[in-house]
Amino acid sequence: MQPLILPVLLASFWTVCTGSADWCYQSQFTCEHQCNAPAMWDHASSNCAGSVQSPINIVTRKTLKDERLTHFEFKNYKQIITSRVKNNGHSVQVEIPHLSSISGGGLPNTYKAVQFHLHWGNDGGPGSEHTIDGEQYPMELHIVHMKHHYTDLKTALSDPEGVAVLGFFYEMSNSENQKYDPLISSLQKITATNTNTSLLSTSLAQLIPSETNLTSYYRYKGSLTTPPCTEAVIWTVFENPIPLSMNQLKAFSELRFADKKQMVDNFRPIQRLNGRQVFWSGSAMTLASSVLLVSAITMALGMAQPN
Repeated sequence: MQPLILPVLLASFWTVCTGSADWCYQSQFTCEHQCNAPAMWDHASSNCAGSVQSPINIVTRKTLKDERLTHFEFKNYKQIITSRVKNNGHSVQVEIPHLSSISGGGLPNTYKAVQFHLHWGNDGGPGSEHTIDGEQYPMELHIVHMKHHYTDLKTALSDPEGVAVLGFFYEMSNSENQKYDPLISSLQKITATNTNTSLLSTSLAQLIPSETNLTSYYRYKGSLTTPPCTEAVIWTVFENPIPLSMNQLKAFSELRFADKKQMVDNFRPIQRLNGRQVFWSGSAMTLASSVLLVSAITMALGMAQPN
């Protein structure tokens, strides 16, 4: 009987506390600050009740290997971003000049980078949006791209394959990731909503793993993970996580929502798969292991031959 207690309490809570057309995360909702938490996002946008929503839990044993999911081509990812980092009231976001792009990787087109933002937990606790076999990572990075011929994201979202998002997990490391120093140091200047500051000496390439570690990833069709939850996103979720120290992870929890509450747990709960197939690219490591195995067998057979 005990597992039934929480749903009953939540139902009672929502009966007493409802209202407001604004959307928010569950960590923001109180009877004093009533807003549409994730379970009620369809009140903010009907799309959020769709059947092709994100994020999802990726069950690795149910993924299907797809030979078309080849390596990505990252163009101008090493170029320094001339932009500002902003607290938009829900996350940290950086607009990207349309110079960086991706192609290959089984994508139907070339997609140019528009912006990146992050989702995190509470002081380094679980906070990623996607999960792998039920495991939730401390934080997740989303680099948002749109088809190269579109001039704005709103137009791109009217195309069922108009947007491609690259998702990266973070893991806790015993040492600091110095490549993140410019971004982390800027956070203390944007604790309040709608504040921004210059992002210094940062490129997309330095924020993500090296290209040689980007061969293993998952692919599925989904949506934006915040209202309006538009179902026009080709998702790529990479296996290899990005290391950050506990202090670096905690720095994100110093930011504040628009209501001045601590910005923590700004992730959407996982959504139903509803029959969608999740594909897997395979892994260069798997290929390398196979080559080594064949070489070892060949050598062993050679040594076993009589003189």
